[in-house]
Amino acid sequence: MNQVDAIAKDETATEVIPTGPAVVQRFVKTLPNRPGVYRMLDAEGTVLYVGKARALKARVQSYARFGGHTNRIAAMIARTASMEFITTGTEAEALLLEANLIKRLKPYYNVILRDDKSFPYILIARDHAVARIVKHRGARGRPGDYYGPFASAGAVNRTINTLQKAFLLRSCPDSVYVNRTRPCLLYQIKRCAAPCTGEISREDYDALVASAGAFLSGRSRVVKAELAAAMEDAAERLDFEQAALYRDRIAALSQVTAHQGINPHSVQEADVFAIHEEGGQFSIQVFFFRAGQNWGNRGFFPRADKSLEPGDVLASFMAQFYDDKPVPALILLERDIAERALMAEALSTRSGRKVKIVVPRRGEKRALVGQALDNAREALGRRLAEASSHSRLMEGIARVFGLDQPPRRIEVYDNSHIQGSNAVGAMIVAGPEGFVKGQYRKFNIKTDAGTGGDDYAMMREVLTRRFARLLREQGDARASEDGDTALWPDLVFIDGGAGQLAVAREALAELGVADVAIAGIAKGPERDAGREHFHVPGKSSFMLDSRDPVLYHVQRLRDEAHRFAIGSHRARRAKGVSSNPLDEIEGIGGSRKRALLKAFGSARGVARASAADLSVVEGISSALAMRIYRHFHETRE
Repeated sequence: MNQVDAIAKDETATEVIPTGPAVVQRFVKTLPNRPGVYRMLDAEGTVLYVGKARALKARVQSYARFGGHTNRIAAMIARTASMEFITTGTEAEALLLEANLIKRLKPYYNVILRDDKSFPYILIARDHAVARIVKHRGARGRPGDYYGPFASAGAVNRTINTLQKAFLLRSCPDSVYVNRTRPCLLYQIKRCAAPCTGEISREDYDALVASAGAFLSGRSRVVKAELAAAMEDAAERLDFEQAALYRDRIAALSQVTAHQGINPHSVQEADVFAIHEEGGQFSIQVFFFRAGQNWGNRGFFPRADKSLEPGDVLASFMAQFYDDKPVPALILLERDIAERALMAEALSTRSGRKVKIVVPRRGEKRALVGQALDNAREALGRRLAEASSHSRLMEGIARVFGLDQPPRRIEVYDNSHIQGSNAVGAMIVAGPEGFVKGQYRKFNIKTDAGTGGDDYAMMREVLTRRFARLLREQGDARASEDGDTALWPDLVFIDGGAGQLAVAREALAELGVADVAIAGIAKGPERDAGREHFHVPGKSSFMLDSRDPVLYHVQRLRDEAHRFAIGSHRARRAKGVSSNPLDEIEGIGGSRKRALLKAFGSARGVARASAADLSVVEGISSALAMRIYRHFHETRE
């Protein structure tokens, strides 16, 4: 349905590739007046901007004229060396495609949704005959009923914990369920009905599952009424123990709604959006209402040019937000956005049902968007205050470590291993706004430095791999043109003293990297925090005052690197415990693997054995022995 109409590549150009309005004008003559998406690219082929248009020809023509543009648009046009176009059937399709491309390409001049973590759901899984209640993230391909989204994993966990009290649904894995011979602790504390051991019939358990689904679908009053009737019936039969169980379940359901904050009477299913702008930054709050309950909120701080209007930022944010998330039947906005009807049409197309986007002016719905706006304003105030404090810390780091200006990117390196086994190097990144976890990297040590436990050689390998790749992919481009953290570090911290620092400097010098500031952090006597010695090239080691905020911040950076390194090491070690290199060799089944391990003691012993020694083992032919030998020796090479 979609068709690429034109891709401009100036292959005949000399070293200087033309840019600007004249380049844009070249495309106008061949463009149709049809809906579609356009991309503006610079001389290196990097996408600068992605936009959609009801009529491509008319929209692109507006970029070809000289003058009349904002500074942001003028700068974008001046850098444009090429354009690409995709036509669509409708403008709504163009809007959806635009959002998808912006999320994937992250162009500099577009509004960018930075925090795009998936939202958690409650899942009543039905891939087993006896349903279970679990927390779920990611693609919703597992059979069962999904309820959400929730704003955080904590909100899901609290709700599941309370629902277990109310409906006694199992949460154990299927492998645990099939192997139970007596009820577990959850049955004893009245959090599970124990269908695993027949403490409840399948029919009665299925009724509990149905009640839980009804409650999560918004029929909480009906469920409470049924439980209240059952409690009264048990009391009339003088079965006070059973009546008390029903009473506790009703109390648990009341606790679910009590912890949700505002639970509107007029809104069953809706997302509420509000945006606040201050100091050239934008804060967006999203509240989730499902089944007549408030299922939490989450704040976002999109990257956007400060010249943009808040309504335009909100519109672009919403399109990207729903690119991979379910759309509710109702969306409430604190302010109007351009092309609101088009947005509703596009989201209706995506969700397969009618979606309404409303800007309420009075009543309960207006109170909901007002609450979201208050949260957006407060969240941005906190962020600006933290940024001011963080800015002072960066200035302090620049002063202490002799930088010309506050660092935009700090990298911290650490290693973790146990006597050389499962050695891992780790890099964490901090920027102007704190930790940049999306750019953390781990390095599985590949050389013999890991097996020998040589920390110096491990650090050399990690830094060589990191900066060799940086040079290969980024060249010597030290600055990032967007507002995010640059890719080249302004300051590198090494967890170690003078020896580690010397090795790190040698590794960088061998790559020709000579102008990156580097410092070593040596633990104090008896590893006391606050007594660290800092090593900087060309200076004697020094300490900072124990009350210096810069010291606290560097300690936090070092501890984060240590945490990430240990976590990566443990994950690698756990994977190594559950796997065996012999499993990778074709022709090695269970019996032959047991025979090899019995003969040589371990997989490492098998790897060191000669082909002749391997062929002596029962069940191992000469051809298979040679295959095993080559497997391990080719892996080492």
